[in-house]
Amino acid sequence: MSLNTYYTLGRSGLRVSRLALGTMTFGTEWGWGADEDAARQMFNTYVDAGGNLIDTADLYTNGTSETWLGNFINERNLRDKIAIATKFSYNAEPGNPNAGGNGRKNIIRAVESSLKRLGTDYIDLYILHTWDKITPAEEVMRTLNDLVSAGKVRYIGLSDTPAWYAARAQTIAEYRNYEPISTLQLEYSLVERNIEREFIPLGTELGMGIMVWSPLARGLLSGKYKPSESGFTGEGRLYVTSEVDNPAFQKISDRNWKIVAELETVAKELGHSMAQVAVNWAVNRPGIASVIVGASKLSQLEDNIKALDFEIPAELANRLEAVSKPESQFPYSFFGSEIQGMINGGAMVGDKPDGYKLNVLSKSAGAGVS
Repeated sequence: MSLNTYYTLGRSGLRVSRLALGTMTFGTEWGWGADEDAARQMFNTYVDAGGNLIDTADLYTNGTSETWLGNFINERNLRDKIAIATKFSYNAEPGNPNAGGNGRKNIIRAVESSLKRLGTDYIDLYILHTWDKITPAEEVMRTLNDLVSAGKVRYIGLSDTPAWYAARAQTIAEYRNYEPISTLQLEYSLVERNIEREFIPLGTELGMGIMVWSPLARGLLSGKYKPSESGFTGEGRLYVTSEVDNPAFQKISDRNWKIVAELETVAKELGHSMAQVAVNWAVNRPGIASVIVGASKLSQLEDNIKALDFEIPAELANRLEAVSKPESQFPYSFFGSEIQGMINGGAMVGDKPDGYKLNVLSKSAGAGVS
């Protein structure tokens, strides 16, 4: 596998790289990240290696990320080659409740602002950034479908929503003949595997390829942080954001240090960096369409790109599986072989072979769907 090997995203016709370039680090407004020259180097390195999917959001580094990305694309006249994914939901205007959220008013405001910053007249993949707990899925899907009909958006996705909400949204799209959801963007790594319970089966069943964010758990799996009496040592995003009240940044635990230790051992046996092994593991998991890799330094990005150059032997993969396996929870703990035997009377019952399944052609063509 290489960066210039492309697969369709979900059941859409959009062909994308297995690694996407994350640009949340484009800009230094948040106290960490890359300046413009370093960001341009990373963009050029990714594109020159064959990458074509770049992820950003309207409020990443207060809009700088979108602006720089648009400039870099236009400087090299790459608009038709690059698939831009950007997101909406967050509020940049305190006191104005309609300057954020997932209602129609904000979505239309947000898309116009993103188009302006990106210097383009269309967005390839427009993604709801985070569930606002208020807006009905019907309103979101109708609005996103209108944007596709208007030619301002090509494909749509959801990020950080409950599984039931994503399922309802996709069902509405099927029933109303709206543009379907092509991707679910979710956190996934060796230390955060909870999406395996519902989201992986959901995406596979309903045609939504999963885009992974934070495959290195905010840098914890890179090996640059070490446990200490005060918590941990090391410089980087995880340290800078250690006091931030955001669950995405809370990665320090005894369980996670055990995962880091096993990852370090496996990486040494493979002769690859911890980051490469962690990204490789995520890329090759069931249901995963593309893994977003972000960096504040060119050397970090170059290291991540090499994650596609090798395979993890089964014995080593099993060790990573064992140390990171999430605890079984109800109701999934209730669906084991004993219960299934009570259902099927002890007869041997298996899944249908691939060639027997309905829609097998559309399923098998999609990254993270077959």
